[in-house]
Amino acid sequence: MIGPFFAVTAAVLFGLSSPLAKVLIGSIDPWLLAGILYLGSGVGMAFIQLIRTFGSQKPTQIKIATKELPWLAGVIFFGGISGPVLLMYGLSYTTASTASLLLNLEGVFTAGLAWIVFKEHYDRRIVLGMLAIILGGIVLSWVPGITLKSLIGPLLVGAACFSWGVDNNLTRKISLNDPILITMIKCLGAGTTNLIIALSFGARLPNLMLLSEAVVLGFV
Repeated sequence: MIGPFFAVTAAVLFGLSSPLAKVLIGSIDPWLLAGILYLGSGVGMAFIQLIRTFGSQKPTQIKIATKELPWLAGVIFFGGISGPVLLMYGLSYTTASTASLLLNLEGVFTAGLAWIVFKEHYDRRIVLGMLAIILGGIVLSWVPGITLKSLIGPLLVGAACFSWGVDNNLTRKISLNDPILITMIKCLGAGTTNLIIALSFGARLPNLMLLSEAVVLGFV
């Protein structure tokens, strides 16, 4: 029962992330928010890593092979830098409900890239299932009177899903490493990068209350 419980809990928290981020976007610059969210996640992972390191009699492997560093760099860029920024800007142009539905495209892009680029096996049923996800997302997120401007948000969310699809495939290349360590490095590196970029373009840090909310949301 533990496995299904964690899976359902993760799904619920993932579903909450877009609506809550949408609320914060009204008060925090989207690029800055992407950085704060991932920094919050990185800090949370660092805290967990410390507990594991000092609370376990068996030392945690923290070394990453040199040959895996390019894959890790790709994970940080696509999964931690570009993906969150594209999603935050996508949320600023569309509703949270539409964005949540379109986030199902991440699985489609992940599978498609695995088939086309990494030559993984696929069969007709899987392909039909992915097409059903695409058509379902289009039908459920379609609104009357659609214009080019109204497509900006969904296209940005779709681009974010593509970035995370690349991220998922690259993560597979380093999946033998400790997952908490990889997540911590990814989130801290990407969050810091996006925070610096946003501030350099003139974004201002929010007040302490909003900042705390964003950090907690990132950790969750």
